[in-house]
Amino acid sequence: MKAILQYGPSDLRYEKIPYPECEPGGMILKVMAVGLCGSDIRNLTSDPLPGKYPHIWGHEHAGIIKEIGPEYKGDLKPGDRVISWAVRPCGQCAECRAGNSNYCLNWNEYTFRQGGFAQYMPIPQVIVERDGVRKLPDDMPFDAFGVIEPMFSVCGCHERMNINFRDTVLICGAGPLGCIHSRVAKIRGAKRVIMTEISSARLEGVEKFGVDVKIDASKTDQIEEVLKLTGGRGADKVICANPSTLSQQQALKMAKPGGIISFFGGVPKGVMTEIDSNIIHYKGLTIMGQTGGDALAQDTAEDLIFSGRFDYRDIITATMPLCRISEAIAKCKAGEEIKISLHPWEDENGNEIKE
Repeated sequence: MKAILQYGPSDLRYEKIPYPECEPGGMILKVMAVGLCGSDIRNLTSDPLPGKYPHIWGHEHAGIIKEIGPEYKGDLKPGDRVISWAVRPCGQCAECRAGNSNYCLNWNEYTFRQGGFAQYMPIPQVIVERDGVRKLPDDMPFDAFGVIEPMFSVCGCHERMNINFRDTVLICGAGPLGCIHSRVAKIRGAKRVIMTEISSARLEGVEKFGVDVKIDASKTDQIEEVLKLTGGRGADKVICANPSTLSQQQALKMAKPGGIISFFGGVPKGVMTEIDSNIIHYKGLTIMGQTGGDALAQDTAEDLIFSGRFDYRDIITATMPLCRISEAIAKCKAGEEIKISLHPWEDENGNEIKE
């Protein structure tokens, strides 16, 4: 099979490798689409696994079951169209039992096994046993999972922040996650959504995601503008949906007294954010982190897409062959596309590759 292997920062090679082995209770997925996530771009262009290359990333994968291990006892069968979650909580540890399953103490880490940037990928038995493989509706394209997976985290974040009809929500960053945050905030009834972004190109057209006011932070002081828009108080809820330490610093000044801030976007490893804790102290701010979500957040994300209340095509603005992943990364970083879905069974010209 063909796959994209990372050998170092931005050293990506489209190579032929052996077909994967199927665990006794696992599966082999014929990957039909895999989303290019912001975290993938960060990993592929940096050095996240020094001394442990080559590695195959990709965690937003959907496709067709090719093979099932002999010990599998469920109802799925070869040929079924499915989505496959990259990691799954155990459901039994102290955090899972406390309702914090996205902070499971027994996560099965996908960083050290093959991901979905390949024509076939093994789905471990532990993922199958933890309800990590679900059928995709017949009328839903494989590309949709590239939105369901990140929306899972967004829904978890909004539930914890309790975004509701009284809120002015400030979203920092107009990338795919920022756009998903805006749409979900509006679905939850947010009174007003303000979006800030340093890229003028990324701000074009964000109104369709429910953004009421957009601020080009490359041309205006976003702190002054947010305070002006909110009568000097600041936003009720602030979501930093970008990998920026500066955004995290400025969020403290753009939140209202008693407001809630989510550091949603992960920043590069080793980079520290300097925080004026006096602002937190005297404004009574709550700062929270977010990664993933619980089972309810996952079900909500799937329902929003499968029901059509959230059109995944607003986020997936292009599809490309997997072999052109470097070009796809460049397009996303330049803001030319919101999010790209990669197709492992297409050649560089977009023609179907026969199995």
